[in-house]
Amino acid sequence: MEKPPTDKSKGDVAREVGRAIVSLIPAAGGPLQVAFENLFASPLEQRKQAWLEQLSEVLTEVERRVENLTPEKLALNEVFVTVVMQASQVALRNHQQEKREALKNAVLNAALPNPPHEDEQLTFLRLIDQLAPWHLRVLAVLDNPELWMQRNHIQNPGWSMGGVSNVLEHCVPELRGQREIYEQIVRDLQSDSLMGQGQFLNITMTAGGMMESRTTGRGKRFINFISAPV
Repeated sequence: MEKPPTDKSKGDVAREVGRAIVSLIPAAGGPLQVAFENLFASPLEQRKQAWLEQLSEVLTEVERRVENLTPEKLALNEVFVTVVMQASQVALRNHQQEKREALKNAVLNAALPNPPHEDEQLTFLRLIDQLAPWHLRVLAVLDNPELWMQRNHIQNPGWSMGGVSNVLEHCVPELRGQREIYEQIVRDLQSDSLMGQGQFLNITMTAGGMMESRTTGRGKRFINFISAPV
């Protein structure tokens, strides 16, 4: 009798490994769990399925980039499993696409060669959780305003003089006229040592000064960790 085929696609294997790792996340128990499931089971299940699909894409991408690094081997990497578990908990708590994309990129970069130190990886996951999408966008803009405009197809006005606030409001239209909000965002990023200290937003300077990078070394490592690798 002919045996049924048992081969699984790489996507199937990746999905199974991701599902196995996510299943390790502890659930609440008792009456709280029952009430929680009654209210939020469907939305949470949708988020979980969407995240599993993203994990499957990550594991498939790792196999494409790193020879002989299979999902099964990654599942034996304690640091990677911890990163996936932490990222999965954050993913289930958030619906914003920018944050979920940052989490996906973080998991991918954790699997690739030469990731940040494991403590820094976990710190960066915590930052993804606590920062708003605007924080992530402002950080990326002020890391390299000229490159940001090129990548996002935003015309460079060619300022001769102005303030960093002019650059920020031009690149993030939702923040135009919202000075109190973006000043607080910059203070938050400075507090997390992701952006350089000092008052630079509303100081008139040359075009070169307006386009200068404002992120710290830690901020640049964070951006690299949450960005899709080249």
